[in-house]
Amino acid sequence: MMFKFMNKQKSKIKSRRLFARNYAKTTQSNSKVKTFNLAIKRLSPSWQACLPLACVIVLGWGYVAVAQTPATGPTTAELKVALDTLWVAIAAFLVFFMNAGFCMLETGFCRQKNAVNVLAKNLIVFALATVAFWAIGFGLMFGDGNGFIGLNGFFLGGADNSPATGDAYQGVYSALNWAGVPLAAKFLFQLVFAGTAATIVSGAVAERIKFVDFLIFSLLLVGIAYAITGHWIWGGGWLAKSGFWDFAGSTVVHSVGGWAALMGAAFLGPRIGKYQDKQVIALPGHNMSIATLGCLILWLGWFGFNPGSVMAADPGAITHIALTTNMAAATGGIAATATAWLYLGKPDLSMIINGILAGLVGVTASCAYISIGSAFIIGLIAGIIVVFSVTFFDKLNIDDPVGATSVHLVCGVWGTLAVGLWSVGPGVYSWYGDGLGPAKGLLAGGGFGQLFTQLIGVLSVGGMTVLLSSIFLLILKATLGIRVSREEELEGLDIGEHGMEAYSGFLKEADASGFPEGRSSRGISQSGDLPNTL
Repeated sequence: MMFKFMNKQKSKIKSRRLFARNYAKTTQSNSKVKTFNLAIKRLSPSWQACLPLACVIVLGWGYVAVAQTPATGPTTAELKVALDTLWVAIAAFLVFFMNAGFCMLETGFCRQKNAVNVLAKNLIVFALATVAFWAIGFGLMFGDGNGFIGLNGFFLGGADNSPATGDAYQGVYSALNWAGVPLAAKFLFQLVFAGTAATIVSGAVAERIKFVDFLIFSLLLVGIAYAITGHWIWGGGWLAKSGFWDFAGSTVVHSVGGWAALMGAAFLGPRIGKYQDKQVIALPGHNMSIATLGCLILWLGWFGFNPGSVMAADPGAITHIALTTNMAAATGGIAATATAWLYLGKPDLSMIINGILAGLVGVTASCAYISIGSAFIIGLIAGIIVVFSVTFFDKLNIDDPVGATSVHLVCGVWGTLAVGLWSVGPGVYSWYGDGLGPAKGLLAGGGFGQLFTQLIGVLSVGGMTVLLSSIFLLILKATLGIRVSREEELEGLDIGEHGMEAYSGFLKEADASGFPEGRSSRGISQSGDLPNTL
């Protein structure tokens, strides 16, 4: 009896505890409900009306998420096109950024009084190149036609089913049917190359050419001269069919720009005071800091220029080409430093800069077809050549303020011939297709065949560019006159052509007019004397 009594007592105690616990939970729950109801009542009528709608939307979303079937993902082929297009676009952006490098380099190498003019030319030239290449240049260069010129695809029109490649391609740009990216990507990448060719000319004709003449010449160069010779090589023209190879443009871009720069400098004549009594008078650049920055920007941009020419996200090709490109730049800079030190007596910074660029230009044609060891030698020779080339042109009284002819023309020719010397031959590297690519070079165990073909290409492109450039310059000289007046040149093209100065804020302002005392707003002293900062 005692045991039963104790069990009953324990059951009563347990029941009380459960009741108390449940009561507390119920009370807490009721409190939360009351608080929630109170919060709803505090809302405005419009917000209260939105609550049921929000519940319906949430329930609807949940139903749709459960009811719909999973979407089919992109295919492997679609992913490849997307990746290839992304890489081509990034490479194009890098090459476009080279315009900033040219701006800095050329401005730094020129005198302070011409800084605005140099910057303006480099800035506007890409805008002009865009219009000219879209309207006529791309069609002349890549449109279907004959071995000499393209006859289709002007204004980016005509049939095209890119990114289809090979036999599946149906359009008017058959020369680019190997690139599996949309037509817009092909055009964008080729456009930034065309702009580079025109920019090369700017430095060689700096400090004395009329602004309007440079604009017109740039339009003609990109729209006609560059496009025609480019068609011969990259547009499936007669040089391409004869076995000429130029992977990223030592001839197509750099030599063409260099030949045009040479003719521009020759037709304009030297700057006032450059050559006196058979002596070369140095007219040093005003800011080597920004010139060095420009060189580094160009070095970076070349990693889009050369590896981007694969026009596919091929990891083996991109990395190999980046390494050969970088190696040539490095050895070019080292060789130019040593050569200038021995030949000129000092390690001239301008020669170091041009040596790096010489190595980059020199390896551009062959970067996909050679070993890293060959790139070492090509850059080394380019760095030596550029130093002697600068002094050679000075002896000919051809005044090139930035050394564009030495870097882009001389080393562009050297780089094109280097294909015929060090190419490893077909079948070694996979990225240019089975059986494709240049024949084995002379110094790689091959014969003279590829070297001879490269030489023919160099001479042909050079001859055509010189001819067309001369025609353009002669017409401009006869109509508008291509050189500024002596007074404008002495005063500076910033004032004469643009009516402003690049560094006016750094001048001592001694009067309320904002100009130094004794100086007029056009940079000439009130007594009529020329300023002493020429």
